Amino acid sequence: MQVLVVGAGVIGLSVARAAALAGHDVIVAEAADGIGTGISSRNSEVIHAGLYYPTGSLRALHCVRGRRMLYDYCAAHGIHHRKCGKLLVATNPQEIDKVDQIRAQGEANGVEGLEMIGGTAARALEPEVWCIAALLSPESGIVDGHSLMLALRGDLEDRGGVIAFETPIERLEFVSEQWRVHFGGREPGYLDVDAVVNSAGLGAQALARRIARYPADQVPRLVLAKGNYFAYAGRPMFSRLIYPTPADGGLGVHVTVDLAGRMRFGPDVEWIEREQYAVDPGRAQSFYARIRTYWPGLPDGRLVPDYSGIRPKLTGPGEPAADFMIAGPARHGLPGLVNLFGIESPGLTSSLSLAEAAVTALVR
Repeated sequence: MQVLVVGAGVIGLSVARAAALAGHDVIVAEAADGIGTGISSRNSEVIHAGLYYPTGSLRALHCVRGRRMLYDYCAAHGIHHRKCGKLLVATNPQEIDKVDQIRAQGEANGVEGLEMIGGTAARALEPEVWCIAALLSPESGIVDGHSLMLALRGDLEDRGGVIAFETPIERLEFVSEQWRVHFGGREPGYLDVDAVVNSAGLGAQALARRIARYPADQVPRLVLAKGNYFAYAGRPMFSRLIYPTPADGGLGVHVTVDLAGRMRFGPDVEWIEREQYAVDPGRAQSFYARIRTYWPGLPDGRLVPDYSGIRPKLTGPGEPAADFMIAGPARHGLPGLVNLFGIESPGLTSSLSLAEAAVTALVR
């Protein structure tokens, strides 16, 4: 079967690799001139353990399974990563119950090694942190996302798959038992394939609307949630990920350490109407206030605007977070077509597991 995957981010490359491993001929169409130029280049590169998501949801299933697969994949392919662990901190008595509920949720999801510890024990691990209790998650970690995508691309190409860069997909139609894919770019034309996976990230809904006879009511709304990051100008003060209790639309402004040892904070949640990535330096004031709840020693003048990313959410402010959506033929009625909607955090962690599910859904 010839499979077209739209989008060469970490999800698209994972899907393409999984399809190639299953014996299919695979083409990836990418509108940009390189891999991972969208959402995949603008996240925190955290490997999530699987704490927060409702048991039985796709996010819980694929995060936990994908995290195990990802660690194995990184080890087998020499991808730089570190299982550094994470502290989810409670800074007042009301937050202790919230953190303990997250512990119970994580254990129900199958997350290994979770432990509630007191503030003194937390400070023994991270002397700069302030809290009265914390959840220790030893399975959380960080990964070099670009190296991961390079390895996925290598696996795909080793099995005969190809990536067509600067090839935007303009529309799709089902003709004579195949998908006719109309593409633009320098040499526009069309290609007939047996199956299509839409993993276009922020563009997934727009592409779905350009699929002939695709049910309009099966295209979910797209809500843009921008996450801003600030770098720390100074020596890193933490060796683990430090997370506050979750905030509306995200997991709170947390400490991320990267593989080079740099420390940054974010993301926050900024609901926006259109794509724009500039980081407003004025947001630093709210970052200082949030960070000092768990790191009172944060000096003035040390936060520097870094970068931002946009989550392709399916729900807006104050609404319960939507699950991942793997929209295959069983949902929309068109053969050989899978649309991936709302693949936000923990999408990177879930990528290898989600990919297998998407390929399986093509034939169901």
